[in-house]
Amino acid sequence: MHEDILGPESRDFVTALASGLEVIRAFDSEHPRMTLSEVATRTGMNRAKARRFLLTLHSLGYVRKQHRYFELAPHVLHLGYAFLSANNYRGVIQQYLEDITTEIGESSSLGVLDGEDVIYVARSAAKHRLMAITLSVGTRLPAAHTSLGRILLAQLDSEELESYLSKVDLTSYTDKTITDIDELRNQIIVARQQGYAVADQELDPGLRSLAVPAYDAKHHLIGAINVSTNAARVDMDTLLGVYLPIMQKKAAQIRLNVN
Repeated sequence: MHEDILGPESRDFVTALASGLEVIRAFDSEHPRMTLSEVATRTGMNRAKARRFLLTLHSLGYVRKQHRYFELAPHVLHLGYAFLSANNYRGVIQQYLEDITTEIGESSSLGVLDGEDVIYVARSAAKHRLMAITLSVGTRLPAAHTSLGRILLAQLDSEELESYLSKVDLTSYTDKTITDIDELRNQIIVARQQGYAVADQELDPGLRSLAVPAYDAKHHLIGAINVSTNAARVDMDTLLGVYLPIMQKKAAQIRLNVN
């Protein structure tokens, strides 16, 4: 899974493009609208540089400006749509996620690894809500503390995994959150060996989830699919004895039907 990735020192690395994307990523649910100074602070740029990128993004339609404030414009969704449309397997997997929700009555998602986060790229939501935040396509969560993230990290080779572990910042969200690097490494290795990962109330109290990797017919990793449950309602025996075989069956069907 190792890929040759350019570093900023490479002559082929376009610093301006990287900085422009960094400005876009600076906006999130906690910072939906920012002043020039706030964008500069969030990105580590000086005000003059941040201003040039904001005004360029504004002229291209990716950013809106209202008095002193900047915010992302709907046009930025085209960037995400390009990913979804280029990966035409999403429609097929969406049906499998909905099948899981219908069969067991729980929410199911497809996620992909992006740096230290897992990003939700498809989702079938059950009627009951499990987390304090609303999960939807595009939501980012820390890979270290989610079943989706753990099983995706388990697909990395040893060098890539150690690189991730050397950089990750382990934040404590509940009293069950794993914050020790060695313990996290062990959990990931166990997930690699058994072919599935469980996260038990590490990110949100009461949230218990199970994930398995999803490959296509050519054995290319698509991402991982998971099921999220309420720990008070679904015990570990049910999660592993009933839900896991269903998830494994759906992963096998994805491998047969996604080219």
